[in-house]
Amino acid sequence: MSDHGAFLTGIAGPRLTRDEQSFLRDAAPWGFMLYQRNVEDPEQLAWLTAELRDAVGWEAPIFIDPENGQGERLGPPHWRDWLPPLEQVQLNPRQAVRSMYLRYRLIADELQAMGIDGNCAPVVDLAHADTHPDQKNRCYGDDVVRVVDIAGAVAEALVDGGVIPLAKHMPGQGRAMVDPHEELPRISTREKALRVSDFLAFQAVSGLPIAMATHALFEDIDRENPTPFSPDVIARIREEIGFAGMLMTDDISLPALSGPLETRVQTALASGCDMILHGSGDLGEMQAVATAAGNMSVPAKMRAEDVLSWRRPPEPVDIQALEAEFQSLMTGQV
Repeated sequence: MSDHGAFLTGIAGPRLTRDEQSFLRDAAPWGFMLYQRNVEDPEQLAWLTAELRDAVGWEAPIFIDPENGQGERLGPPHWRDWLPPLEQVQLNPRQAVRSMYLRYRLIADELQAMGIDGNCAPVVDLAHADTHPDQKNRCYGDDVVRVVDIAGAVAEALVDGGVIPLAKHMPGQGRAMVDPHEELPRISTREKALRVSDFLAFQAVSGLPIAMATHALFEDIDRENPTPFSPDVIARIREEIGFAGMLMTDDISLPALSGPLETRVQTALASGCDMILHGSGDLGEMQAVATAAGNMSVPAKMRAEDVLSWRRPPEPVDIQALEAEFQSLMTGQV
């Protein structure tokens, strides 16, 4: 693999500007993350993904979080409408594993049509009584076994549809009582309890190729540093959870984190993260992140190659039949 910057980046709008093209050509990010501001309609989105890859000169992976908890990035009138995942699971609990497989196989079909080959799912966070509502509706449940079964089905559906699954948010964000996009969650649960709940859920998906680290601070492990800046928490991800894939930060520019942007990037990489996610779309910030991140390390390159090996042609399937089955499960007709 050629040298690529150790970061994924967003861009400012629905079309690539000349300044962004020039930046991407020189900085060579490993991949991209799309946001709601980048989305207008299917034709525009397909054009944008082609432009992004043309700018970096290779088939870079392009990720999206189509249901990110703060408003859908893809939705009507151009794409299917979905219930929040937790509501879907609760609507038909007995068929939740199958219905979530169908949901994400249909999502994968939509993403593939627009040149998007990575999805920020499965969400393996466990819901708790005091989980922040915006985070809770993205969870699949509060039982480890149940969540693991559904997460496995979600990952399988994406792979079957030619889309790379990205697990989140390691080592578990379900205990966050505040919105981690805006405020740093401080999780006081003892590590012993985390091992048999939140960490255990992620152990079951530790074979997936890429995961996103939560911004949460785990006080019983490291009282000072949130996950991306904590060698101790990242050691738990690698050793106890057993995750050997690419570990990417959540958006490094979010206000939940403190300190200069360049310091955040360098500290996250030094602490054991492989990849930085920067999503603000601000060109000045993008340049600062690229300079601070530099090129991927040798271990990160090896993990990146494994991520790309999961990018396969979609399995042939009758989409209309899957959609009909999904609707029947949601209306209780089976």
